Amino acid sequence: MPASQDPGSDAPSPRHPAAPAARAPEAAEPSHPGPRPERITELARLKAFTNPLRMRLYRLLYAEGAATASALAEQVDEAPSLVSYHVRKLAEHGFVTEAPERARDGRERWWRVAHEGGFGFRDSEFAGTPEGAATSRAVVRALVKTRFEQYTHYLSQVPAWGARWSDAAMSSEWVVDLTAEELAELGRDFEALAARWRERAKEAARSGDGREREHVALHLYSFPFRP
Repeated sequence: MPASQDPGSDAPSPRHPAAPAARAPEAAEPSHPGPRPERITELARLKAFTNPLRMRLYRLLYAEGAATASALAEQVDEAPSLVSYHVRKLAEHGFVTEAPERARDGRERWWRVAHEGGFGFRDSEFAGTPEGAATSRAVVRALVKTRFEQYTHYLSQVPAWGARWSDAAMSSEWVVDLTAEELAELGRDFEALAARWRERAKEAARSGDGREREHVALHLYSFPFRP
């Protein structure tokens, strides 16, 4: 997804990648192809994602590439007028933008995410005020909740995917002893790896290789704990 909490990324730690999840942006590196997440530093923009419906709409647009409010409304089972309102609010904060090239006539309004790399933010940049700290925590919890819902929905649909896809899917957990600096480096390594696969998939789509591909969610968390 498109959104990331940046410790250096998409983890419930003092730094946070929507949609589809990523870390706060840094200068492009050879090992990290493609766009990095847009870094949110304004509280008003971050507060836009405290509404769970907006988070869902952003995720859908990130996955689909572009859609109308009516099409999004069908997927989230909400009234088109309500969805249109929240999409426009996301646009006001610069998270989505119109995609006029997709419209078949002047009445259609298509939308897409404004930044291909998604968005990211650091908890530490909002910790200076009670409102900022509360907003940051609320957005992180919303991200975790929507990811959990997405995974549990997949689990309920495993038989429908068949053995080829269910055997290819993975769930893994590791415990390692690291310094804070090493944890940040590990996050950068994982992000670079995911970015390379994302760019590989985009190149395959551009070349029209004809192979069957599906949206794949990759959820990563890394955080310190004490038993």
